[in-house]
Amino acid sequence: MATDYDTPRKTDEELHEESLEELKAQRVDAQSGRVDVDEAEAAETLELPGADLSGEELSVRVVPRQVDEFTCSRCFLVHHNPPARGEGPKAVCKECA
Repeated sequence: MATDYDTPRKTDEELHEESLEELKAQRVDAQSGRVDVDEAEAAETLELPGADLSGEELSVRVVPRQVDEFTCSRCFLVHHNPPARGEGPKAVCKECA
């Protein structure tokens, strides 16, 4: 690319002002084409391949809490060993203690 060294050079202020004007013009151009999209409506019409699970049934065997188990009051995980601290609803496991 050829450079013409005889042309008057622009000061930093002029370059800064031009760049601000260009940015403002780009922002106006970008916003003019914006369309309001209802995200809920867009999500309803979106279909993922293989996502139709209406005919599927889950078969999970639920076992009630055993005598040697407790639920940690911080992480809400069921543990098989005795709590590190507390008893009953305030029991905390060793990892959370």
